[in-house]
Amino acid sequence: MSRFEIGQKASFSKTISEYDVYSFAGITGDFNGVHVNRLEAEKSIFGGQVAHGCLVSSFISTVLGMMLPGKGTILLEMNVRYERPVHIGDTIKASVEITNIEAKRATLDVAVYVCECNDEGVLVEKTRVVSGNSKVMLPQE
Repeated sequence: MSRFEIGQKASFSKTISEYDVYSFAGITGDFNGVHVNRLEAEKSIFGGQVAHGCLVSSFISTVLGMMLPGKGTILLEMNVRYERPVHIGDTIKASVEITNIEAKRATLDVAVYVCECNDEGVLVEKTRVVSGNSKVMLPQE
């Protein structure tokens, strides 16, 4: 019996900080003003600084590699669509769900949401900002 099943889900949440955006810019060399220049970003269509799309979608990899399927997972393919910007200070939730399993590989629906806390302090998905799917090689037992 496999420890993986269709319908299994996992997620990871994080508040995107200015440090995250500047660090990502430094690592990748993408110093586009909408990410790293507050004044330039305020004049843009976003109305303020936004995180790099690849930074936001990279948290899907956090879920895949650390939670579901977990350590030992090998990412083979990821297709994502960026639907909305993520601003500095937004709390995001990256989520994955297994939709197909064939031999030692799985397909997963992936998404990232901007979230907010409800009156009870529970994080609630507000707006989907990234959607797509990924294919992985499952960890060896």
